[in-house]
Amino acid sequence: MENNDYPLFRFTITVTAAHLDHLNHVNNVVYVQWLQDAAYNHWMQKVPEALHRKVLWVVRRHEIDYLSGAFLGDELEITTWPGEHTGVTWQRHYTIVRLRDNQTIIKATSIWALVHRANFRP
Repeated sequence: MENNDYPLFRFTITVTAAHLDHLNHVNNVVYVQWLQDAAYNHWMQKVPEALHRKVLWVVRRHEIDYLSGAFLGDELEITTWPGEHTGVTWQRHYTIVRLRDNQTIIKATSIWALVHRANFRP
C-alpha cells in the first residue's frame, strides 16, 4: 500500500520490562504510544520546519486489532503509511510485526486532524 509521494516509515523497538503489564506482555497503552510515535516521526521526517511550526496533528480516532502479543526481549518492527485524506483529516495505517517469527501482532488505522498551532482550529 505504499504511496510514492508518502513512502512507508519503519522503525524497530525491543520490548523492555517498562513496556510490560501485569500479564507480562506489552501493555495496550504502550502500543498506542508507539503508533503515535510512528505518525509523529514520519511527519517530522517529511515536512519542512516552517510548516511544522504552523500546524500540528491531533488524533480523532484509533482502531486497533490486537492479533497477538509481544513479550520481554521481542524485537518489533513498526510500520506506518498515510491513506485517504480530506481537507483537514488524514487516515494513517500501521502494522507491528514481531520479527522473530514475522507475525503481525497489531493492525491499526487512525484518523488525524490538522489544526493551526495558534488556535487549535482546523
